[in-house]
Amino acid sequence: MPPVRVFLVDDSAVIRMFIARELRERYGFEVVGTGVNGRDALAKIPAVRPDVVIMDVEMPVLDGLQALREIVATNPVPVVMLSAHTRAGSKAAIEALALGAVDFVPKPARASEMPAILAELAAKINTAAGASLPQTKTRVVPVTARRPQVRPERAVRRRIELVVIGCSTGGPNALQVLLTALPAEFWAAVVVVQHMPPGFTASLAEHLDALCALEVRHPADNDPVVPGRVLIAPSGKAFRFKPGPGEVRVGVTEDPTPLAPGSFRPSVDAVMSQAAAVYGERAMGVLLTGMGRDGAEGMKAIQMARGYTIAQDEGSCVVYGMPRAAVEIGAVCRVLPLAEIAAEILRQV
Repeated sequence: MPPVRVFLVDDSAVIRMFIARELRERYGFEVVGTGVNGRDALAKIPAVRPDVVIMDVEMPVLDGLQALREIVATNPVPVVMLSAHTRAGSKAAIEALALGAVDFVPKPARASEMPAILAELAAKINTAAGASLPQTKTRVVPVTARRPQVRPERAVRRRIELVVIGCSTGGPNALQVLLTALPAEFWAAVVVVQHMPPGFTASLAEHLDALCALEVRHPADNDPVVPGRVLIAPSGKAFRFKPGPGEVRVGVTEDPTPLAPGSFRPSVDAVMSQAAAVYGERAMGVLLTGMGRDGAEGMKAIQMARGYTIAQDEGSCVVYGMPRAAVEIGAVCRVLPLAEIAAEILRQV
């Protein structure tokens, strides 16, 4: 199998030389070109036809977000962003994912972090090389134009009280499509578990809150789970449901237990399994695009508790990993394209 062809864009000559060398010598990628800014990259990429573009966010002349918009619109190729691990950097990373970047890697804050960051970048290049780009076919329109018309009498037939959504690679774009299609009069609570580095889920919640008819929050410990509110589970924290008199609250706490390689905190499996235990048949699991198997066992737990489960179909996934794993173990009630999932959620709720 030929090596993955990579094009690297960064305004720092030192960064370009170092990353290009490591990707070639340590990980076996073919670096087919480099660019000093977005404009330079846009001029070069069509000629070298890379499998994956690695794009810095902050650059002079034309920054990474502007270049990404142009790539998605005119020359679709998987893009992995390099983002500073700062408040501004996290907001830019979320915007990039919503625009159509496959994934991002936070730039190291210190030299000692570079080996781990390079290993993460290499893994995400391989994932991106095999990704599809359904976001080029699914355009997000304003909430007011997408809001479904739901008849009030559906409220008396309500069965589902909690929807848990799990996703990873390609998730922010899929969440934007799905959550903006839910109306303000939505009668269930929503919890989202998106695989992300710690420090980035707060920006995801802020981004989605600005777009959605529903309120989207990055919860603190002991926040209530209420209908019509979306909670984005904080990455890197333990997350659980705490039943109490008249309402359920969330536990958001530190967990010093080391994570196994390739695992996440919180995991989709853990949150869905807890939802099944607390809500039973009133829980719904939705598994969107993502790499790996996280969520399959959680979907099975919800199904065993007589809840309802939906998986995104292969054709609309960036990476058909997590949904496939759930389908393979028989844990899915419906498999649907991304554009049809909101309507099915509304029908069940």
